[in-house]
Amino acid sequence: MIEIIPAIDIIEGKCVRLSQGDYEKKKVYNEDPLEVAKMFQDNGIRRLHVVDLDGAKAKHIVNHKVLERIASSTSLIIDFGGGIKSDEDIEIAFNAGAAMVTGGSIAARDPGKFLSWFNKYGKEKIILGADVKNKQIAVSGWLESTTLGLFKYLDDYCSKGIEKVICTDISKDGMLEGPSFELYDEILKKYEGIYLIASGGISKEEDIKRLDKMGVPGVIIGKALYENKITLTQLKKWVFQ
Repeated sequence: MIEIIPAIDIIEGKCVRLSQGDYEKKKVYNEDPLEVAKMFQDNGIRRLHVVDLDGAKAKHIVNHKVLERIASSTSLIIDFGGGIKSDEDIEIAFNAGAAMVTGGSIAARDPGKFLSWFNKYGKEKIILGADVKNKQIAVSGWLESTTLGLFKYLDDYCSKGIEKVICTDISKDGMLEGPSFELYDEILKKYEGIYLIASGGISKEEDIKRLDKMGVPGVIIGKALYENKITLTQLKKWVFQ
């Protein structure tokens, strides 16, 4: 059964969504992310994906106080990402209540640092972020593209023992046009044992059903929830299994 993971993206302490990673296409959905987190918990959700978009842009953690409020006021299992670039950043995130930390830009730019965290905290607490545009890795809140190919990136990290991967197709994110099914199928076939979390483009319940049937272990849902394309009532059949 696929794991349902709602997303809360934060800018200036508010719950927002972007389209295709564009900070100019920002929509505020709630002034208080804690209210949103409590609503998810009240509907049986157990896991939450929190992204510090200010941190991703600033290249250091910014909204850790929001993380702390959510973690201390709910029982949600939170994975946190965005702007975690230093040992101090990751310690702040874990001390603020993150159960897991996602590293994307740092994994692409400084593999040695990222692997040091993996070795220190373990495979259950460290998630590899793979933000992709045309099968190339993108970094810094998707503001920068790299020449690093997705499969070379995954080859390197999976060979080192990384298991949890969040893969986001930037071209799909926030567009409500469906996720990159073919890409996820390719990843699952190539990397046995990977805990792949699909992200970007989820637009309806049928998308979740198809990912589940494919064997995708987890799915992050963002704008579809905030725009009522998928309701929390619909998700109950997944979260109460």
